[in-house]
Amino acid sequence: MSDTNSAEQDQVFKEEINRVSDFKFGAQVVNVFDDMVNRSVPFYGEIQRMMAELAADHVQPGTSVYDLGCSTGATFRALDGFIPQDITFVGIDDSEEMINKCDLKLKAMDMKRPYQLIVGDIHKQLSIDNASVVILSLTLQFVRPLYRQQLLKNIYEGLNQGGVLILIEKVLTENSLFNRDFIKHYYNYKRRNGYSDLEISQKREALENVLIPYKLSENVTLLEDSGFRHCEVFFKWYNFSGLIATKQ
Repeated sequence: MSDTNSAEQDQVFKEEINRVSDFKFGAQVVNVFDDMVNRSVPFYGEIQRMMAELAADHVQPGTSVYDLGCSTGATFRALDGFIPQDITFVGIDDSEEMINKCDLKLKAMDMKRPYQLIVGDIHKQLSIDNASVVILSLTLQFVRPLYRQQLLKNIYEGLNQGGVLILIEKVLTENSLFNRDFIKHYYNYKRRNGYSDLEISQKREALENVLIPYKLSENVTLLEDSGFRHCEVFFKWYNFSGLIATKQ
């Protein structure tokens, strides 16, 4: 599901910044987030559709679907047409501005199902109850590496038997020889979507200490070490990947 036509255009890094600070999901980013993510994540709309289809395959009657790092609620809006109305949506984000924007967007589409939106830091405390699907879409990469294993263990423990975790991540290549190639093609993708070299450079600097990607194999190992026994890649584009893992 794409919000490109209705979103404010992302110009956060358009002008030269003397000293680029670490990237934050504050009000400035929230206002342009839908445009930013659509222009920065390859096949973003298709990824949303794929997550919705996979969630529909595995959701269990009367349970909840959690989106950790739900941002403006694009995933919930994509899921709504695929998931039965007896399923509750639970969104958690540590940005109050994101949660407020998500609530406005869900109300604007007149969502009928029950949903709950929580301002919370998944680094420190996470309570998952009666969940058959948990989604981490471009979220784990922002979790400090020290906390990633425990977060995934908490998700595993909170999932119902037979439930699934859907994970979308920016990743490093298995062989560093290809990292430069993939990043080059990714930046060319951003240029095709209207970002200047200055914007690309300044955002890269802002994300350097905030977004810490792992290799695809390292993410699989994290999932397996957290208890997940069945893990499959369902999406891959250069340095972006999607995985689904089940609790059996």
